Amino acid sequence: MNPTLSLKDIQKSFGGVTAIQNFSLDLFPGEIVALVGDNGAGKSTLIKIVSGVHRPTSGDIALDGASVSFSDASAARSHGIEVVYQDLALADEQPVYMNMFLGRELTRKPFGLLDKTRMRSETQSLVDQLDVRIPSASSTIRDLSGGQRQGIAIARATHWASKLILLDEPTAALGVAETAKVEELVASLKERNLAILIISHSLDQVFRLSDRICVLRRGEQIGVRKTAETDKNEIIAMITGVHNQ
Repeated sequence: MNPTLSLKDIQKSFGGVTAIQNFSLDLFPGEIVALVGDNGAGKSTLIKIVSGVHRPTSGDIALDGASVSFSDASAARSHGIEVVYQDLALADEQPVYMNMFLGRELTRKPFGLLDKTRMRSETQSLVDQLDVRIPSASSTIRDLSGGQRQGIAIARATHWASKLILLDEPTAALGVAETAKVEELVASLKERNLAILIISHSLDQVFRLSDRICVLRRGEQIGVRKTAETDKNEIIAMITGVHNQ
């Protein structure tokens, strides 16, 4: 099976500072890989490289075995890559269905009027499928809880992603019950055969959700472990560089 995403020898420098060096990773369909490391380890930089925000200084990116180079984030999106950031990038004053189609609004011919009925119905269908519990697709974003908003952001990514979803700390601002609901949603994405790369500061969450764990320290890839074959002590030692005797 071809990897959905293949990163080979990725390096990223900003001026004289190397943020990522010699990073290689394959992600497969229906797999969740967790990216872990301390603040400043390079996790967000890596997500931005994969999503087209930053171009790597050197190295190769391939999707389904074909080499790609993204000039910007919209180029990555056109290749089926979607990102859910911690700050969600939702329009608070707009209803859920308009957020689902933000920048990709459906229109009716011949006059190009917004097809609100179709957008509302497609959104309702998706949130029902994914069990994102909101009053309706017409609810305004500002009236929803943090967990509901995160659910909408993930549902939007799911709607548009054909290959890969990148999640940057998706539950950082949520309480216990809402975190559990979002984790359930993330786990369900595997059944859609998407590849998922998740940044999380919670090792409990990483062990609950991921199939493999990739550790970064100061921009360097320390190693990749199958989640079922490692434990928190090993991962913490890899993150910190401090090994318990």
